Amino acid sequence: MLTRLFELIDKSQKIVFFGGAGVSTASGIPDFRSTDGLYHQKYKYNPEVILSNTFFHRKTKEFYEFYFDKMIYLDVLPNYCHKALAYLEEKGRLTAVVTQNIDGLHQMAGSKKVYELHGSAHRNYTVNTHRFYSLDYIIKNRKNGIPYSEDGELIKPDVVLYEEPLNNKTLMDSINAIGNADLLIVGGTSLTVYPASGLINYFRGSNLVIINKSKIPYYDGLQINDDINEVFKKYLEHARVKV
Repeated sequence: MLTRLFELIDKSQKIVFFGGAGVSTASGIPDFRSTDGLYHQKYKYNPEVILSNTFFHRKTKEFYEFYFDKMIYLDVLPNYCHKALAYLEEKGRLTAVVTQNIDGLHQMAGSKKVYELHGSAHRNYTVNTHRFYSLDYIIKNRKNGIPYSEDGELIKPDVVLYEEPLNNKTLMDSINAIGNADLLIVGGTSLTVYPASGLINYFRGSNLVIINKSKIPYYDGLQINDDINEVFKKYLEHARVKV
């Protein structure tokens, strides 16, 4: 199956990669729905409740306690998957990365065209005036655990919380990229989070590959049930790329 994947990558000119939390686990960021994932851990509130717009506004301190503890990873680095995708974009063969992750690791690896469906932890804005603040700023400027601007306005991460819609431009750009791809690689996602997972329905090409540790039961095409980091490590070896 790896041989077939590498053949498809080598012959394709408009590759799009659609990725989820499993892409970043090899970098040390836990996923959400696996056995050891975030949603199987025990908290005072359910993580899906904490990561909601309502909870952010009603219990801001508790939101940020969870957010800084479980959603922010400062010392992580891109893995082989991130690096391979950046290499393919540099070679002009990958047109876009569509990601559900907020960690910014694709950009850190060198990818330029990245559509972040769920936003980014590296962007933060004041809730009323929409002024930008970096992740470093909100870490260093907290009062009672909550980040505020210099003039005391509450700052909110630019991440899509439960109860919030996806950014329409990001969504449309992702749909356009997927619709024009000749190879769509879906990796590190269980395809259970909507509306993001529905994006693969816009793919019109003939080559769709899923790379995920657990099997996606309703897909009968090429599916590689392996560690995505190891798969792309082998691809880089195949392409004779040193990283």
